[in-house]
Amino acid sequence: MSRLGTILLSGLLGIGCWSEAQAQAAPPTVRLDMPALPQPVAVSLEAKSTALLLFDFVDPTCKSQPRCAKEMLPAMQALLERARKAGMFIAYGTRAQTADKWLPEIAPRDGEPVIKSSAQDRFYNTDLDQRLKDKGIKTLILTGWKISGSVLYTSIGATLRDYTVVIPTDTSSAAVDHEILIGQYQILNQNSANSNNEPLKPKASTLTRTELLTLR
Repeated sequence: MSRLGTILLSGLLGIGCWSEAQAQAAPPTVRLDMPALPQPVAVSLEAKSTALLLFDFVDPTCKSQPRCAKEMLPAMQALLERARKAGMFIAYGTRAQTADKWLPEIAPRDGEPVIKSSAQDRFYNTDLDQRLKDKGIKTLILTGWKISGSVLYTSIGATLRDYTVVIPTDTSSAAVDHEILIGQYQILNQNSANSNNEPLKPKASTLTRTELLTLR
């Protein structure tokens, strides 16, 4: 074989090896047409019959995720302050082993219980439902990490128990964009569907934002 032929063959083999390595390193992608999600809507909530639940604002779960620590946390701080001033029932939940390392900006205070859970649905095998019923709670604000995990599955557990759910999208996110879309889509299209994001549809979930949420 000529020197030029040897060079060309080596180049082709190199391209083949590179392509195979790239294929192994990058997962395949799937493109689907997905319905556009409705925009967050304004809601007005009665503080005495509403509970604010905060999930996994702990180190390292939240602190290691830029969207949680840098984007969600400021919105969460402002909402938590408003909820405390309004006298709202507030509870926390996490499955992390570092449950005692809540981020100091929004750590639980005396009288704000921490629900110990082994599942992403924080109602599963816990006393959360009874605690809420004892307080006369009808509506839940769900926040925390992440929208496609604990927030999603707890929203399903809540609507199955006849609670009306509100989720401020600036207080719940995920590491990648498609997880956010999947989480929000599933929340609105679960067993108790609210696909048009009707404000405060009973026993269903509504997507809002903290600046659209009024406490009275």
